[in-house]
Amino acid sequence: MSDTITTGLVSLDVDLGGDKAAVIRSLAARVAAQGRATDGDALYADAWAREQKDETGLPGGIAIPHAKSAAVTQASLAFARLKPGVAFGADDGPADLVFLIAAPDTAAEEHLAVLSRLARSLMRDDFTAGLRAAITPEEVVRIVDEAISGDAAPAAAPAGAAPAADAAASGPTIEGRTPRIVAVTSCATGIAHTFMAADALTAAGKEAGIDLVVEPQGSSGYQALPRQLIDDADAVIFATDVDVREIARFAGKPVVRSGVKRGIEQPKQLIDEALAAAADPNATRVTGAAAAAGSSAAAAPVSVGARIQRWLLTGVSYMIPFVAGGGLLIALGFLLGGYEVGEEAFTVVIENSLWALPAGGLGQYFGSVAFVIGVTSMGFLVSVLAGFIAFAIADRPGIAPGFVAGAVAVLMNAGFIGGIVGGLLAGFIAWWLGRLPAPRWLRGLMPVVIIPLLGSIFASGLMVLFLGRPIATLMVWLTDWLNGLAASGTGVIVLGVILGLMMCFDLGGPVNKVAYVFATTGLAAASATNTTPYLIMAAVMAAGMVPPLAMALASTVLARPLFPPVERENGKAAWLLGAAFISEGAIPFAAADPLRVIPASMLGGAVTGALSMAFAVESLAPHGGIFVFFAINPIWGFLVALAAGTVVSALAVIALKKWVGRAELEQAEAIADAETVAA
Repeated sequence: MSDTITTGLVSLDVDLGGDKAAVIRSLAARVAAQGRATDGDALYADAWAREQKDETGLPGGIAIPHAKSAAVTQASLAFARLKPGVAFGADDGPADLVFLIAAPDTAAEEHLAVLSRLARSLMRDDFTAGLRAAITPEEVVRIVDEAISGDAAPAAAPAGAAPAADAAASGPTIEGRTPRIVAVTSCATGIAHTFMAADALTAAGKEAGIDLVVEPQGSSGYQALPRQLIDDADAVIFATDVDVREIARFAGKPVVRSGVKRGIEQPKQLIDEALAAAADPNATRVTGAAAAAGSSAAAAPVSVGARIQRWLLTGVSYMIPFVAGGGLLIALGFLLGGYEVGEEAFTVVIENSLWALPAGGLGQYFGSVAFVIGVTSMGFLVSVLAGFIAFAIADRPGIAPGFVAGAVAVLMNAGFIGGIVGGLLAGFIAWWLGRLPAPRWLRGLMPVVIIPLLGSIFASGLMVLFLGRPIATLMVWLTDWLNGLAASGTGVIVLGVILGLMMCFDLGGPVNKVAYVFATTGLAAASATNTTPYLIMAAVMAAGMVPPLAMALASTVLARPLFPPVERENGKAAWLLGAAFISEGAIPFAAADPLRVIPASMLGGAVTGALSMAFAVESLAPHGGIFVFFAINPIWGFLVALAAGTVVSALAVIALKKWVGRAELEQAEAIADAETVAA
């Protein structure tokens, strides 16, 4: 028997509140009360965040709120049969059967498989009828155990399995044969909707008399469809809320895209649309673009600004590991070999070894080794930035043109601005080439040969011939201006204020990332005689630590009653996140109260940036926060600047919460008091 559900997790014919938030909160509290989660509020917050992305109500009076959460210690199912039902967003009315699916954020594959089997069972009328007829919690546990143990679950068509042979003779045909469709399903958590949509499409395909095979891309991985099955398919269905993995496999196929919930609720309509696309020579086809993944709002227009933001942040996210690893290695090199190690590190590494140490001994040698590896890693920054911007636009075919364009930007001294421009150019060219109609025999070569070749020629050619030199001139002007500010008494303070405001404006968003990328790419040009990049890096890192630390200070120490229980719990985690320079630790606070939290954060960030510059604090490390103290000098200046900004932000947000929008605050306090009494 499975221990995923117990009688203590079952509630029958209960009224848990008039809305879905109350139901989810109650079920999360029950999971915590059974010792399966360390914090019911944290589990609720994670499940509610998932619910806000896409409602979890399903046809037939079912709802499956779910989350992967660090608060969960044991994969669990909490079940409530509601009376009356509560609306969870399904078109056919409120839900009376609600499962909270709680998985640890490091859930093992077998746990995820158990939870996915439950989701598949919910598609069966006999399973839901049994739950509605159950008299005792023990009976519910038995019904669910039979389902998740596999004893009563329907066998899903495995990836690549032979299609059903009992298609109705009167079913649709293409060129006198049974149509062939392949599908991919995936949702944000990869636990429930992914497999429910797969089963719904499989059943609808069998009923329609067509050959349909589904590839569910779940949290625990996926089994890729065989190449031959994809090649023989007449059309593709993507019922997905996240990017389709290895989308280039489907290049050239007519495609129908939707959110994963439509795969559950309207599988027959999706199949009809796929059949129509297969017969339409002008139908949309898979190009390999990452944007093809679609979402529940895939059909809605997305603004140009939002798309550009997503592309740029994708590039930055892939660049950060190179920055963090390389920068810390450079800092470690200075720690082991002294500041002078940078001037002769390459010579020391090339001309010496462990068996023939330089005059400075092991310290100089290992310091030089660390410095050389770090500088090499940092040398990839612009290329990685450009390559993955192009990847975000055109998927895998854009990577090679993007990397090459980024390398050319470095060659032309165009810096990170050149990398951004080169990445956008390479991505657009690769995307456009992928949309060109190609004969069937050439389609397989397009993503691996033709697009990388032509994309590299055009994107890098434009950089060399027209764009590289103007951008390099702009970079020289920008660098000289910033160096001029850093060299003057008042200008350095202004620079610190600007950087501090940028780091705290959107807490990990595009403005924050522009300041961070500017600081990190400048480290590559730093030296013992040019320390301005170290000053900028210190100001950026210190200011970026302020928002989470300030919210932690305000919510857990200075003004606990002003914050609801969930935010007080988030505040505990924000201490560590802020100390590690993870600005995103303040996002839960900003999302709940942006008009107070963001201005307060910016005020503190400006104070910290200004003081860091005034104290001439240098950071040789690009990330790590207080944990890279050995790479920060003087450390006292860094700590004073950080503490000052944190206190200013904390006091500012408290003042704003107390005296701005008082009526709204009193209502929030009343709700928080009621929750405390109920607990």
